[in-house]
Amino acid sequence: MATALEGIRVLDLSFYEAGPSCAEALAWLGAEVIKIEAPTGEPARYGFSEKAGVDSVFFCLMNLNKKSVTLNLKSPQGREMFQALAKTADVVIENLGPGAMERLGLGHDVLAKINPRIITASIKGFGSEGPYAGYKSFEMIAQAMGGVMSLTGTPDGPPMRIEAGLGDTATGLHAAIGILGAIVQRGVTGVGQRVEVAQQDVVVNLTRIHFRDHYLGVSPIPRKGNRSPNAAPSNLYRCSPFGPNDYVFIHVANPEMWKGLVKVIGPELNDPRLADRAERFARGAELDAIVEAWTGKRTKHEVMALLGDAGVPCGAVLDSDEVMANEHLRGRGMIVDIEHPTRGRMATPGSPIRLSASSTEVTRAPLLGEHNAEILGKVCGLSADDLTKLKAEGVI
Repeated sequence: MATALEGIRVLDLSFYEAGPSCAEALAWLGAEVIKIEAPTGEPARYGFSEKAGVDSVFFCLMNLNKKSVTLNLKSPQGREMFQALAKTADVVIENLGPGAMERLGLGHDVLAKINPRIITASIKGFGSEGPYAGYKSFEMIAQAMGGVMSLTGTPDGPPMRIEAGLGDTATGLHAAIGILGAIVQRGVTGVGQRVEVAQQDVVVNLTRIHFRDHYLGVSPIPRKGNRSPNAAPSNLYRCSPFGPNDYVFIHVANPEMWKGLVKVIGPELNDPRLADRAERFARGAELDAIVEAWTGKRTKHEVMALLGDAGVPCGAVLDSDEVMANEHLRGRGMIVDIEHPTRGRMATPGSPIRLSASSTEVTRAPLLGEHNAEILGKVCGLSADDLTKLKAEGVI
């Protein structure tokens, strides 16, 4: 079956999470993604590994479905070979420090002269202009500066970060959206363009709906813990046998869901006044106690099954082992097993994007320089002896 991005070649100069997530999403959609690494590998390949010389789990998860080519971009010959690759490419992705591509002589203006159809995507912490443009960023910095950290935690506790990659992976996905838009526009104009996505901007975008109280005069918006400001009951509830993750989240958002909850839990909630959402919200602590008395007699999976069948949104808190073994995720192909040459069999998340006319097969992350001969040999016309010489000279 053909893939959605078949024939699109992407050069991935990025490292860690934000950029690689962008390139990985394009690879899942069928693009040929060539990861360009220094001869020593990108920082996360070995730097995050618990075993010397073995690709880290972090690297393996961020670089599925890619190819690997090594190039020393600090050497004139390495830059020349990259430019040769750029002539054949549709997209270049980078998340280097501010101005790094320009200092290498590989900025958008230079690459566009080589290949007018090229689309360059830059992922930065704060963008290329403004007072923060020169500042470096990571996931937790973006969360702090994008507003989400101020909203996360309990009312009497400090701001907290969220483990999900709002600043990194979400920024990569926003960049992928920008790249896809640029590809469509190139189909009309015939020329490429520069795409820029900043981590702070993305976190603000993801947090925007939670700033709604700001417009109602609440300043600053307080942390609320797990409770919803607009629904009740809506909270995390303990379940038997009371382990660290034996909880469910229940969210009753409308009258039909409330009826379903009353039907399942029974007479303790059968008070006509509670049919009113405002009344339920005002008696939130009382409701939470009733609901938790009921959930505490059942496992989280029993609670989820009972409420799910009654039309009440309810989710068991799955720990990492449960996610990787979850029959629903595995049945959908979201969790798949792959074989890695040095790590062996690995369970890994696959692509969350499903296209009916484009298949997605999850393949392992590449070993360092695994595709040098395939890519550099073909594009640059290099023989095996040439490649051996270039490796000895530190160019690849």
